Amino acid sequence: MASAYAACERLARTHYENFPVASWLLPRGTRQHVAAVYAFARIADDFADAGDRPDAERQRLLDDWDVRLQACVAGDPRGRLAMDQAPDAEPLHDQVFLALGQTIRQCRLPVPLFEDLLSAFRQDVTTSRYQTWADLLDYCRRSANPVGRLVLRIAGYDDPDLDRVSDCVCSALQLTNFWQDLEHDWRRGRLYVPADDRALCEANETDLDARVMTPAWQNVLERVASRTRTMFADGRPVCDGVRGALRFELRLTWLGGMRILERLAEARYDLFAARPTLGAVDAAPIVWRALNWKRAAER
Repeated sequence: MASAYAACERLARTHYENFPVASWLLPRGTRQHVAAVYAFARIADDFADAGDRPDAERQRLLDDWDVRLQACVAGDPRGRLAMDQAPDAEPLHDQVFLALGQTIRQCRLPVPLFEDLLSAFRQDVTTSRYQTWADLLDYCRRSANPVGRLVLRIAGYDDPDLDRVSDCVCSALQLTNFWQDLEHDWRRGRLYVPADDRALCEANETDLDARVMTPAWQNVLERVASRTRTMFADGRPVCDGVRGALRFELRLTWLGGMRILERLAEARYDLFAARPTLGAVDAAPIVWRALNWKRAAER
């Protein structure tokens, strides 16, 4: 079991994203459970996105991952029930489900949250455009929000109010990543800016082919970024609703997401000029704001 958790933590350290993944700020006992959840989601996300597999193959891999999830919940320590002939089984996958099954039982994690994640990954295979903001939020509800809720459960919190504000932050982080990675996603054939907003601002996809950030595209990105900023504000109380190191971890995560939005605005959303990222220059002000949380809120 220790080896299985160590494998999950190694995977988490090499694929850090926006969520509090295996952070040194989290207690050791909490960190290994977060890493197990992350490893499950990271590998499934790679099934949906990475490489050049046919869509049918991606869906099969995700279906197999679901079978292994249900098997580990049912008591098979490595989630191998009905998987004996699986050609894609790897030792790492066995380790992930060995750790995940223990985490689900020990932390009493709701299995539907994992099923929501798999539902979102399946949608990644079939959907490359979103018509409305509500459609996009429904995707975030399944692709991002479960992770926040699982982190809360692992930390010992089961509170509908905390879930609600956590959802706001997780969706906002996911949306921020969409705006930050617009050029990268476009090269892969995906566009997350809703069609309704693009039509309202008269932003045309052909401009993206030409790598031109027109005023229309700047307007539509400003529009969706403003909504995202509001979601961050609505979710801010989650950072005060938890205790200990997790509180500081969530503050850093929240501030990091907001800083990316600031950088997008400063660049006038010209993502073809440069992809906004956080660097060493951002570390000191973000830590200062985290340590002076109430004062920073008044800015």
